[in-house]
Amino acid sequence: YTDKSVFNSIRGGRYYQGKMDLWYAFGCVGIDHLKSNGILCFIATNNWITNSGASILRNKIIDETKIEQLLDFGSYMIFESAAIQTMILLVRKGIYSNYILDHRKIEAPKANLDNVKDLLCKNQNFTNFIREFNFQKENWKNKTLNFESDENKSILQLIQSKANFNLDAKNEVAQGIVPPQDFLNRANQEILGSSYSVGEGIFNLSNEKKENLNLSEKELELIKPFYTTDELNKFYGDSDNRLWIIYTNSDFKNEVSMKLYPNLKKHLDRFRNVITSDNKPYGLHRARNEHFFKGEKIISLRKCQLPTFTYTNFDCYVSQTFFVIKSERINQKYLTAILNSQVIAFWLRYKGKMQGDLFQVDKAPILEIPIYKAPEPECKAIEILVDYILHLTAALKDIPSHGEKLMVAADDKLMLSYFEQIVDAVVMELYLPEELHAGEKYFMRHLLQENLPSLDQLKGDKIAALREIFRRLFDREHPIRVNIYFLDSLEVVQIVGARRENY
Repeated sequence: YTDKSVFNSIRGGRYYQGKMDLWYAFGCVGIDHLKSNGILCFIATNNWITNSGASILRNKIIDETKIEQLLDFGSYMIFESAAIQTMILLVRKGIYSNYILDHRKIEAPKANLDNVKDLLCKNQNFTNFIREFNFQKENWKNKTLNFESDENKSILQLIQSKANFNLDAKNEVAQGIVPPQDFLNRANQEILGSSYSVGEGIFNLSNEKKENLNLSEKELELIKPFYTTDELNKFYGDSDNRLWIIYTNSDFKNEVSMKLYPNLKKHLDRFRNVITSDNKPYGLHRARNEHFFKGEKIISLRKCQLPTFTYTNFDCYVSQTFFVIKSERINQKYLTAILNSQVIAFWLRYKGKMQGDLFQVDKAPILEIPIYKAPEPECKAIEILVDYILHLTAALKDIPSHGEKLMVAADDKLMLSYFEQIVDAVVMELYLPEELHAGEKYFMRHLLQENLPSLDQLKGDKIAALREIFRRLFDREHPIRVNIYFLDSLEVVQIVGARRENY
């Protein structure tokens, strides 16, 4: 992605496709050069098994070879000079329909060299995953290679069977803004000279820089609140932004277009020699329909250790680090709960796109998530709990960490965690009802019986009212707490939540 010209010699060829890594082409050509029964062994990035730009390579490997070994080093960076996750791929040329694959992967989130040695020597322990996988060619053509076990496959099928709602690819999901340059980097500074400072805002502005530009009211119309992972977390988004973005679309390509924005023009002119936008020098590289950044919506972090979906109801402009989900056909707070659940994290791990141990939640995986739209009473019950979570998170941000109030904050953090556990358990029951009910674990029926008040219905001190609700639901005899306490005893829950403790 740093130098697209390297693809010029293969662009348009049979092994070229968008979003590919260059080594995919080498892998394909390597297979072509093999004699029957010949061996190809590469050490390379491990994202080819799920990367959308590697489908040609995957299908070629499936069609024309037998995968003898796939050794994934997970979080261990084999090359000291490159922060990339790698694997060893060893294939034998030939036509094979079914065979046993030696599949090994380091599972530890912070792996060390000893973990690598154990993997290579096939010493199984809690840090790695070693198995003989029965690979059936017809099951994997045109698919990502997540190598789910029979147990996982069965659970994934159950999750898929609950899907009754699809997001619209064009109107309900969009990538964030792609600026040409957000801040000045060292390479840009070398071009512009020592009078410029690394970190200076170009299309992104700090509060101080925004004030110093002395913008007119007309110019301020182009300045939008910009958010990052500093403000956007699981469930909750802090509306107190620290950054702004100059939001100029493809209409802002020339001097005439900036006639009404002299101060912004003067600012961007300082950097015009390094601005590489398709709409340079004044337009963003890829602006988006502003509809997606306004009102109720869900912001999805693209690369994450665990799927992270943030509910926001304020103007929230984000970069391509995020995707935006905005639908009027399903309650957005309910959908936030579904997307943040263990069930969907499990789905995305095996049916989505992974880059090593990192989830890569791109548009395609988002659109393929099996969304279950529950009946209205159940949606409403979950929406109310999500409202509790959002309100508590906002309140906890304002509680100082000293003196008597520290104890209050600790209790309230337990309350917040417990409400999140209830939401997760209820979502699991929605997707896997027979499996949970066979273990006599019921959540939704007890939640509906509680008839919890909405946040708006809570009078006076809302935090005090939430504490009363928490104390009732957290009572050791309450069926919701009893069922949550023993939920991990179920095998299906152990499988779905197996990765949680690694992070």
